[in-house]
Amino acid sequence: MYNNKKIFIFGMARSGYEVAKLLAKQNNEILIVDQKDQEASQIAELNSLGIKFIKSNEPENILDDTFDVVIKNPAVFPYHPCISKAKSLKIPVVNEMEVAYHYLPKNIKIIGITGSNGKTTTTTIIYEVLKKAGINVVLGGNIGIPLSKIVEDVSENAILLLEISDHQLNDFKDFKTDISILTNICPTHLDFHGSYEAYKNTKKKIFLHHRKNNIAIINKGSIDAYEISSNIKSTKYYFNDNLNYIKDDIIYVNKEPVIDTKDILLKGTHNYENILAMLVLLNILKIDYKYAKEVLKDFKGVEHRIEFVRSLNDVAYYNDSKSTNPTATVTALKSFPSNIHLILGGMDRNQEFTELIPYLNRITKVYAIGEVRNKIMEFCKTNHVACETHEFLKDALTSINKNVKAHDIVLLSPASASWDQYAKFEDRGTEFKNIVNKLS
Repeated sequence: MYNNKKIFIFGMARSGYEVAKLLAKQNNEILIVDQKDQEASQIAELNSLGIKFIKSNEPENILDDTFDVVIKNPAVFPYHPCISKAKSLKIPVVNEMEVAYHYLPKNIKIIGITGSNGKTTTTTIIYEVLKKAGINVVLGGNIGIPLSKIVEDVSENAILLLEISDHQLNDFKDFKTDISILTNICPTHLDFHGSYEAYKNTKKKIFLHHRKNNIAIINKGSIDAYEISSNIKSTKYYFNDNLNYIKDDIIYVNKEPVIDTKDILLKGTHNYENILAMLVLLNILKIDYKYAKEVLKDFKGVEHRIEFVRSLNDVAYYNDSKSTNPTATVTALKSFPSNIHLILGGMDRNQEFTELIPYLNRITKVYAIGEVRNKIMEFCKTNHVACETHEFLKDALTSINKNVKAHDIVLLSPASASWDQYAKFEDRGTEFKNIVNKLS
């Protein structure tokens, strides 16, 4: 399908780099355009494969009707002038995962996980449990491993486990899973999609091309997730319903007790819901729960998600950089009863912080950072919460270090994307940990 084509890749990063290398083997003429300089070693490697790279702030001036397809980095907005031009020229616009899908073996089972929150943790736990059960499983997707990078590692009869973001779903055409898990839906990335309705419809594409023989696992406790999936053709299973639920610290599947939460190292209601989704999947696949129990007694969670960094002078520091929307930050705030010094902010994506209001009494002070810091200051003034602004994370931590007392909590949970200052949220979380680990 992607052979002997002239291909325009807009946005390099990991996905553009990997899909270019995959397609270079198919006798394609490939051009990558990005607004930023890239690593010299990667450019040299691509050049050796006959792939051209151009740095440009106006990629639309390079794109013309000689190109057969545009492969868009998931982070590129759908209404970018270059994408609008491609559509006006009737050039198909897809993404890296959609392309790589066409190079997969036929006899595999694809499990896709999406949701506004919890998808990385859910995906990671499922991967660890399937590995423990001795199943041939390959992990990839939005979790940081482009499908193009691993497509040749997927053998016949394997399970391909993919975390899939709304940005990736947005450009799907043929991509189809065998089993889809929808963890929840809440308003986020509205600047990208234009409206909450558009965002919800994009999330619904996790069930794209499903038929009755395909499986959907849906959080019935998330009203919007339940409603948007009401008319899909999949065979539907639910969690947080009257069959699969959490009650009195016990997780039940098909009304049968499976595991006591005291036997799970990872804590928090949100994590128990992710585990519940995983257990429903195991029940469908007829995999013994004993493998889940073995994993859950030692599983510490996902990096950058309410990640304990260190304790210094009886002050505990937590990295929750992965919380890129207010709903995720609410989850973090629920984890601590009081004395929270909260670092909030990042890219302004028209997000509102009103969801935090019921939990503001747990916060000692807010340290607003990044592009959205002044908006956060106004929010805090309106709601009578102490707040100070800093452009950069390091300056906020310098101030926090002067203000904290024994038994306080320092929590980086930005409720905002990182792209105003960082290439990805992982970079923000890593900087936080590096600074905290140097404190004395």
